[in-house]
Amino acid sequence: MTERQQTSPDTLLVIGSGLKEYREYLVGPMSRRARAAGLELLLVNNLRPTWQREYFDEIVVADVFDTATMNATVREIAARRHVVGLLCWDEPLVLDAGLLAAELGVPGLSERGVRGVRDKERTRTVLTAAGLRQPGFALTTSPAEARAAAARIGYPVVLKPRAMGASIGVVFAADEQELDEAFRTALSASEVDPGPYRASVIVEEYAGGPEISVDGAVHKGEYLPLFLARKYSSDEPYFEEVGHIVDAADPLLADPALLAHLADAHQALGVEDGITHTELRLTPRGPLIVEVNGRLGGDLIPLLGRIATGIEPGEVLFDVAVGRRPETAPSRTAVAGIRFGCPEQDCRLEELTLPEPGDAPGLRHAAPMAPPGTVLRLPPGGYLARHSFVICEADSLPACEQRLADAAALVEARVSAVGPADPQAPFAMPAGLLDVDR
Repeated sequence: MTERQQTSPDTLLVIGSGLKEYREYLVGPMSRRARAAGLELLLVNNLRPTWQREYFDEIVVADVFDTATMNATVREIAARRHVVGLLCWDEPLVLDAGLLAAELGVPGLSERGVRGVRDKERTRTVLTAAGLRQPGFALTTSPAEARAAAARIGYPVVLKPRAMGASIGVVFAADEQELDEAFRTALSASEVDPGPYRASVIVEEYAGGPEISVDGAVHKGEYLPLFLARKYSSDEPYFEEVGHIVDAADPLLADPALLAHLADAHQALGVEDGITHTELRLTPRGPLIVEVNGRLGGDLIPLLGRIATGIEPGEVLFDVAVGRRPETAPSRTAVAGIRFGCPEQDCRLEELTLPEPGDAPGLRHAAPMAPPGTVLRLPPGGYLARHSFVICEADSLPACEQRLADAAALVEARVSAVGPADPQAPFAMPAGLLDVDR
């Protein structure tokens, strides 16, 4: 430790804050936990601070999406401060942040772990080698390779970018006639990724069944489930996520086969410390892992988890970042869900009217996701065409589903028509919306 580090306060370093609406509920409790422990919080962010000032002792503005800049910035901070932990929940930044945590010698996913969860092709390879059932798959970079892979795997297949989130670019192909267009869609989405995994597409065997996700903490390799969400998606071929429900009493959280499957997967991938978001399908042959993400869930799933279980995800984040075993026992039993408002066709959002808590039973929160004037395009011309969301609480799954439907019916979106998307242009996504799934 240098003399400057010895005289500086112990510091928890956070890479990327995300947007206020989608991440402040994490930062507040994390900040309180840090101050109670005598730590200072330092944020490295790509945008000038606004709401973040309340929570962080120092904020450094830098282009965190450029690896060289991020590395240089973090190393400069580590040279003048005693960094005891490093946190990141932004999907495109997880790899660089995880490698920096390993370099600094602070708790993290580990170098092997972060590479295993960030690269979907590597995830499949590692889990297959560990004997965990996986669909047939192949990494492809051309339509010809994709056609050959699909023929070998057998139709129907799913094509997806190698390293994207929020189901962006995930496309179902029933047969060879649908394959080429599906490949073009997935490849276009993959080219948005600024990291090393861009411009490549995974072709994999289609696995049917309900979709779930599990957010869990990992402490020194021990997997600790936090909460489980049931996912609601649009019809094939695009699998757009339209909502989630977290039930604190979901029987799957006590399913020994599912929990063992999750623990085995994390051990195989080499994940050591952190929070992960694992997506699975419940197939007739048992649970099948779709992907493991090296950060907590998006779409405000951790907020649903807090409402339903009482587990505070911001506190869990702090604990695993500084090497403590987090408290994961639920303190309440409820059901919480989120429903996204999506247009039926491409449009321009002109005006949005949202209900207030009290306007509908169980409504906890409603918020816009796009300002007036935003063009919302459905796949394949665009993704995350969401104009709003509602969050509701209930005491049972059916009641929560009904409350979400009732609250969503009170959302009024006035839209106008737009022309067709340019098939040669990159896909469109409203600015800032990807952060919802980070």
